[in-house]
Amino acid sequence: MNYSKTAMALTTILGLGACAEQSPKPQSVDTLISSSTVYTGDNDRAQALDIAVCGEIICGVSPRGQVQYSAQRTIDASKLVISPGFIDAHTHSLEELLSTDKNANLNYLTQGVTTVVNGNDGAGPVDIARLKTQLLENGIGTNTALLVGHGSLRKQVVGLAERFATDSEVTQMQALTEQAMKDGAIGLSSGLYYVPGVYANTQEVVELAKVAAKHGGIYDTHLRDESTFNIGFTQAVDEAIDIAKQADIHLHLAHIKALGVDVWGQSEAVINKVEQAQQQGVSISADQYPWQASGTHIRSAVVPKWVMADSLEAFHQRLNTPELQDKIRAEIVENIRRRGGAKALLVTVAQDKSLEGKTLQDIADIRKEQPVDTVISLVQGPKIRVASFNMSPKDIENFMVKPWVVTSSDGTNGHPRKYASFPKKYRQYVKEQKLLTQGQFIYQSSTKTAQVLGLEKRGKLAVGYHADIVMFGSDSYQDKASFSQWNVLSTGVDYVMVNGKLAIDKGQYTKVLNGRVVN
Repeated sequence: MNYSKTAMALTTILGLGACAEQSPKPQSVDTLISSSTVYTGDNDRAQALDIAVCGEIICGVSPRGQVQYSAQRTIDASKLVISPGFIDAHTHSLEELLSTDKNANLNYLTQGVTTVVNGNDGAGPVDIARLKTQLLENGIGTNTALLVGHGSLRKQVVGLAERFATDSEVTQMQALTEQAMKDGAIGLSSGLYYVPGVYANTQEVVELAKVAAKHGGIYDTHLRDESTFNIGFTQAVDEAIDIAKQADIHLHLAHIKALGVDVWGQSEAVINKVEQAQQQGVSISADQYPWQASGTHIRSAVVPKWVMADSLEAFHQRLNTPELQDKIRAEIVENIRRRGGAKALLVTVAQDKSLEGKTLQDIADIRKEQPVDTVISLVQGPKIRVASFNMSPKDIENFMVKPWVVTSSDGTNGHPRKYASFPKKYRQYVKEQKLLTQGQFIYQSSTKTAQVLGLEKRGKLAVGYHADIVMFGSDSYQDKASFSQWNVLSTGVDYVMVNGKLAIDKGQYTKVLNGRVVN
C-alpha cells in the first residue's frame, strides 16, 4: 500500500478528514503524539503521522498535520521512533509484578515493553482467577497475559512421580485447564524438558491442549529436548507439531534454539520442519532471545531428570546412594559436555556470593575436584542459577530472520536478558549487523507477537486499539546490562504509554501503574 492510499484509508476509517473540512473545530483528545517516523504495525515502513489518544484507546491516526486536534498534552516526538508497545512472549516476571517494590516492571518498561507473558515453561498458575485478582489489587506497571502450566497442573494432580498420568488424572487436569481458560488464560504452556513435565507422554499433553484449543488458546512449549538430552532436538519439534495437529491448536515454540555442540547447525532442519508443517495448515510460531547463553538452575542444566523425581529428599538420597553413583556421574559428565564443558557454565545467582561470576570449572579448580563432584555438592544446597554458553551465532541468525519468530527475553535473575533483550537485538542485529530492518524488528516485537498470542486490540497503532505506545531514540536505544552486571536498565526509551497513561515521560518513570491482565 503506498503512502497516499494509506493516508486515505486512515482518514476514511477515522471519519476525521471530512469532519476537518466541514468544521474548523479541532477534535478534543487527551494526548497527541506526532512524529515523522511512526510504525503502525500495518507494514514495515515508517510514516509521518499524528497519533491521538482518548482515555485508554487510540482515537486518531492521521497523516501528520492533516487533522486538527485540541490535546491536553502534545508530545513532539520528531526525533524519535514511534512504535506499538513491545510485547515479550516469554518472561518470568510474576515475582516482580506481585511485589510491592518492583511491580512497575521497570526493567521491561525501559526496554519499551508494555506487555509481558507469564506462565511459560509449564510453570503457569493453575488458579488464573486468583492470580488476576492479586495482580490488579497490587497494581502493575505493564500489562501481562497468563498461560496455565502443564507442569503446575501435573504437580497438583500427579505430584512429582516419574510415571504417566492415569485417565482419571488426565480428566482432573482437563477440568482445571477448562476453568483456567474460562478465567482468562491465553493458552496452555508446557515444559517437557523440566520436572515434572518430562515424565508426561505426548497424549497427556494433547488432551490438555484440546481444552485450550476449544477456548481459542495457544499451546506454548519448552520442547522436550533442545539438544541431545533425551529424544533429540528435531524429534522434539516433531512431537510439538504432532501435539498441535492432534489438538488443532496454534503451536508456539518457546525460546527456539539449538542448544549445545551436538545440535549446532540443526536450525536449518528445524526451520524446514516448521515451514513444511505450516504449508500443510499447521499454525506455528516461535520466540527467541538474542543471546548465545541460556539460563537455568544448575540442576536443571546438568542433572538427569530421573534423579529429581518424587521429592527433594528422594533427589538427595539418590545422589548419595553408592549403587547409583556411577550412572549419575556418567550422565552429569555427559550433560556438562553437551553444554560446552564446565568452562561454559557461569554461576550467575547463588546464596554464596563468592560463587557468582565463576564458571563451574573455576569452582572445581578452587576445590581441587572434578566438575561432576562440584555439581553433586552444589545441587544439594540452595538453588543456583547458571548461564550456559551453548549456542552458535549462525543458528541464532537463521531463526531470527524468520517472520514467524518474535522477540522475547525469558528474563531470569542473573542473566542480562531480563534487562536488555529488546535493545540488544536492536543494536546488534538491526544497527550493527543489519540482519533485520528497523521495521522488521518492530513488527516482530509487537504486531506479530500480538497476533500469535491472540491478544485483542494490542500490537498496532490503530483506531480502537489500546494505547500501548513506545517512543525511543534510533541511536540512543541501547542495552547496558552484561553478564558481569546483569541488572542495569537499558537506555534510549523517552516515553512509554500503557493503556493511555505515560509510565515513562521524558525518560523518567512516572510511578503510574496502569497495566492490565490481558487476553
